Amino acid sequence: QVQLVESGGGLVQAGGSLRLACVASGRTFSSYTMGWFRQAPGKEREFVAAITWTGNSARYANSVRGRFTISRDNAENTMCLEMNSLKPDDTAIYYCTADPRKVPTTAFAATYWGQGTQVTVSS
Repeated sequence: QVQLVESGGGLVQAGGSLRLACVASGRTFSSYTMGWFRQAPGKEREFVAAITWTGNSARYANSVRGRFTISRDNAENTMCLEMNSLKPDDTAIYYCTADPRKVPTTAFAATYWGQGTQVTVSS
């Protein structure tokens, strides 16, 4: 079991930037494949990005590729999502997620979820 706590959400104007962070409990963070999902009002949750346990490989949704960057620091049990050139369509609750398996990002399955952090992008 792992607990995930997100931070860094807020209100930003279109074109602006935000950096989300996720801190994980436990000593096995370095073996987890990690990812971010989001859910906009009235919409289903959708995949945003994932990163392998080593941090050497990442995968992004087409809607955020080139604007968002996922990273992790295994020594600090932390994962981040750098979000640039934000658009109103990026408004959503962003969730930190973890897959306890060492898998390619294409096989990522979110098993553990944080409570989420709200990101609002104004036009």
